[in-house]
Amino acid sequence: MNRITRPPGNRRHAFLGAVVLLAVTSSSVAAADGGPGPLGVTTDAVVSARTSRVGALFGAGGALEGGHFCTASVVRSKRRNVIVTAAHCLAGGPVWFVPGYRDGQAPYGVWKVTKTYIGDAWSGDQDEDSDVAFASLESIGDVDVQDVVGGNGFATGRETGATAVTVTGYPNSRETPITCTNKPTVHSRTQQRIECPGFTGGTSGSPWVNGDGDVVGVLGGHEQGGSTADVSYSVALGDEAADLYRAASGD
Repeated sequence: MNRITRPPGNRRHAFLGAVVLLAVTSSSVAAADGGPGPLGVTTDAVVSARTSRVGALFGAGGALEGGHFCTASVVRSKRRNVIVTAAHCLAGGPVWFVPGYRDGQAPYGVWKVTKTYIGDAWSGDQDEDSDVAFASLESIGDVDVQDVVGGNGFATGRETGATAVTVTGYPNSRETPITCTNKPTVHSRTQQRIECPGFTGGTSGSPWVNGDGDVVGVLGGHEQGGSTADVSYSVALGDEAADLYRAASGD
């Protein structure tokens, strides 16, 4: 099942000019190895510093309410303006990122994507093993998105299933995010999978965050995220993802 659904083109995009600056703790939100609660159970994501870094992607002409089509999250970078998502979420056209989006509201601003970083293997053949991408966001005034909501780390080369991860995303049928914690398992040499119910269309690009606050997977990859709502996939993040991250972050 393709996890991306584009918004209708005849809706007016609602821009919110105000940016709410929050004091975000610099320490990571660490979870126990087993995760915060029962594994493999999907719940509503509560408002927190951690979930504020996850947001919905909107296209041109899409109203905020009901107009999102994918998920992305802020990752720490030297440039302080970088998000990570699935490559198939950045197929073309103007895109805006709304961190912490809920019920038609943009509590931390609406941020325009200005540049994308997508691997050659995806750009050429849409290779499912390259379905991860980064994007730079335009500043609002002199403020960058990382100044507002902070950012997760980004880690490659981690052993699949070494720890539980928390997946947070925006189904396009909902106006609030969902979240689930479980241990990923190996699907293939280049792909990992996780059992979490309810991750339907719109959740492509959802970050898989470990207990150290690092993104170690991005929902996408095999079948562009999976053919059912209960099992999702991610590229096993390796050298290509690391190179894209360095290019986007300016490190």
